[in-house]
Amino acid sequence: MKYRSLALLSTLVLSAGLAACSSSGDTDADGAGGGRTALDVWLMRDSVSAEFQKEFETGFEKAHPEIDVKIQIQEWEGIGEKVTAALASNDAPDVIEVGNTQVAQYAQSGGLTDFSDRVEDLGGGAWLEGLAEPGSYDGKQYGIPYYAANRVVIHRTDLFEKAGVDPARIKTREQWIDATRKLDEGTTQGIYLPGQNWYVLSGFVWDEGGDLAVRNGDEWKGGLDSPEALRAMDFYRRLQALGKGPKDSDEAQPPQAEVMAKGQVAQIIAVPGGAKVIEEKNPELKGKLGFLPIPGKTADRPGAVFTGGSDLVVPAVAAHQEEAFTFLRELTGDAWQKRLAVAMSYVPNKKTLAGAVAGDPGTAAMAAGAANGHATPNTPQWAAVEAKNPVKEYMTAVLTGKDAASEAAKASRTITDTLGNGS
Repeated sequence: MKYRSLALLSTLVLSAGLAACSSSGDTDADGAGGGRTALDVWLMRDSVSAEFQKEFETGFEKAHPEIDVKIQIQEWEGIGEKVTAALASNDAPDVIEVGNTQVAQYAQSGGLTDFSDRVEDLGGGAWLEGLAEPGSYDGKQYGIPYYAANRVVIHRTDLFEKAGVDPARIKTREQWIDATRKLDEGTTQGIYLPGQNWYVLSGFVWDEGGDLAVRNGDEWKGGLDSPEALRAMDFYRRLQALGKGPKDSDEAQPPQAEVMAKGQVAQIIAVPGGAKVIEEKNPELKGKLGFLPIPGKTADRPGAVFTGGSDLVVPAVAAHQEEAFTFLRELTGDAWQKRLAVAMSYVPNKKTLAGAVAGDPGTAAMAAGAANGHATPNTPQWAAVEAKNPVKEYMTAVLTGKDAASEAAKASRTITDTLGNGS
């Protein structure tokens, strides 16, 4: 469900997909005409546009005339319960799109098909780690990477120029701090960074070599009190101080794109679609927004980012396993991935396909960051941690002057207790 943090913004700027029309003519026992196999597929709202869906269905059925693809568009709200029920039924769809970090909870029940022995056939060697790693569970690959989205730095090119800052020269986090300090002058905020943007903090933690929680055998332990995570929080504190972001709320309260649209913010950290929201709210900023990958700790690679996005899974009870695999191979294969990336401004599922979005500055910056993408701890119990979200409380405590080490230890204990002994 972690993808929804990105999807909530994406829905403001992406055209909605429409459910496929039913095939006409006589149908056989599988619901398809002329002896064809009807393949039932659930894709999520905004994962495809109506135009792309039609193009894919036409191309797929031309290449595989024995299969009749029937795509149904699902809503994110309530999808977890719906998928759980489908996996437990005898009438599940053949292919389901799920948020990349949802895979573990569905795999835990034994309800998904294991594709471990077919990863090579799907080009798995080049998959983005932030999609592939959460798609696995107990060493088996259940989720097949579909597409990715992640945060970038959206910045005001005119304010950068006025401050004498060349964004192309910002390669490290310390260079970013220096540039942001120059931008933070007069009525201009160098950056608007809310105090509880824990996805951004997570990237800094991964950059330092830490994690939100670490696994030792079957045991999970909160990791916010590690030296690496504490260094990450200190960097977050320094960056956040170069603006007027609230210390006790996240990027949605108030919506940070709307704050930037008021004209006094030089940078925010968001998915590229946020730029469209900014321009809609303030047309005077059209043509004045640029994109950067989040800078890394060192200049040799961009900063680590949380990879949102989706994987495709096949229920173990699905009636058409081989046809489902054929669908996966096509939609997650290079040809259709390139078309999907261009059509929807998403990051393709493989590092080797990043060039497909080179012509779109926002998506190109996103793809550069995705190469260093990560996911939250791969345990079905992580959703319970997010429900409590001690990370947000910890961040606010530190930003309002409390001791970082003691607050980190407290938050880590909460994470440990919440994860229990689940794997």
